Amino acid sequence: MDLLRAQLSYTLREADFPGLGSLYRGKVRDNFSSGDRIVMVTTDRLSAFDRVLTTVPFKGEVLNRLTVFWFEKTKEIVPNHILDVPDPSVLVVRKLRPLSLEMVVRGYLTGSLWRDYQAGRGAKPYGIELPASMRKDEKFPDAILTPSTKEEAGKHDEPISPRELIARGSVTQKQWDELARYALALFAAGQEWARKRGLILVDTKYEFGVDVQGKIWVIDEIHTPDSSRYWIAEGSEDRFRRGEDQRMLDKEFIRQWLINERGYKGDGPPPQIPDDVRAQLASRYVELVEKLTGEQARLQVGDTRSRIESALRAKGYLK
Repeated sequence: MDLLRAQLSYTLREADFPGLGSLYRGKVRDNFSSGDRIVMVTTDRLSAFDRVLTTVPFKGEVLNRLTVFWFEKTKEIVPNHILDVPDPSVLVVRKLRPLSLEMVVRGYLTGSLWRDYQAGRGAKPYGIELPASMRKDEKFPDAILTPSTKEEAGKHDEPISPRELIARGSVTQKQWDELARYALALFAAGQEWARKRGLILVDTKYEFGVDVQGKIWVIDEIHTPDSSRYWIAEGSEDRFRRGEDQRMLDKEFIRQWLINERGYKGDGPPPQIPDDVRAQLASRYVELVEKLTGEQARLQVGDTRSRIESALRAKGYLK
């Protein structure tokens, strides 16, 4: 925790490297496009309820390391867009046309879907009828797909059914079938690996892009604590039977803190996040990456932006 607190003053909120190309700023990543490639800088920004709230020490580096780990592990299942990793916080990727949806896969009734279920909406926006009388954190017999629209930073993604996605022209039926197959296969592989590491991959989201030939690639990030929910496997079934909260290693920690401590669910000005909470969330991210990879995170306190600039110059991406 001392190391994490020491990094608070060095967190990277924005990457300003105009020499890399034209900038598109997402919720977490700053993407510089030039020619047929994009340099993606994973910042330390923290978003929740589709709002950028603060920064978290080492968050970008940890997310990026885990993304590289998972893309390497799943490259035989779905092709991914990585070309180079010049810095722990940076990916160089092939330029693709992003599909305007997020493929959300859920193995358990929890999080936002549980809140919708309590409110009587269930999974109807996705064209799915859930059984009556399900309990919080209950496991589905099979993983379900609950896609959402992909909106710009500051706007809320919206739940949507596959039928509506196809009707809108967001994807074709053929593309949807392929996306569904890819998403479920990635999720199954992620769950299997997580189980070996003493974790449960509860749910996640995937983003995809297409090249000029129409080939589908998985893009952005996969199976990170930003895009996924993880629980500690040991004692999970007992906690469910007793109606207790699961032990989490993901961003749900900050969502629950915002709801329970500040009464914030995404509407109105976001509250300030105390430094101790930022460091606590960082510790969960670090613990997760170490559990999943089996390696120490190898973090060093210092100016993240300067380190990234030096790495990009050394590899010739910056002149």
